[in-house]
Amino acid sequence: MKVTLITGRTLGQGQGKEIGKTSEKYKQSVAICEIDPEDLEEFNIQLGTNVRVSTEFGSVIVRGVKSIQAPHRGIVFIPCGPWASAIMDSRTHGTGMPSMKGLQAEVEVAPDQEVLSVKELLKELYGE
Repeated sequence: MKVTLITGRTLGQGQGKEIGKTSEKYKQSVAICEIDPEDLEEFNIQLGTNVRVSTEFGSVIVRGVKSIQAPHRGIVFIPCGPWASAIMDSRTHGTGMPSMKGLQAEVEVAPDQEVLSVKELLKELYGE
């Protein structure tokens, strides 16, 4: 499913960060992809199923969840964090901040793929 990816801050992300970025609470609130309910149905994506989100900059496995910001078919949201950063352009275009909105992406069901912990993800991306 081809989509437009938006990233941003969330309350859950902030709460998880306070507990610790290596906590399960942080992972559960940040390693997600919010998908419009009609898109979930059309593309037969079951709630909680792992999905691969890919951009020209990389791909990452996250848990697919129902968006609470409906309707917005064709747009998905991933909270800021290592999982979103793994698929964003690292260039900042002179602003000091990478573009976090409007990336073209593809979402596909990946039930046999595991959502990595933050430590595992960073090791995969950057080595030891």
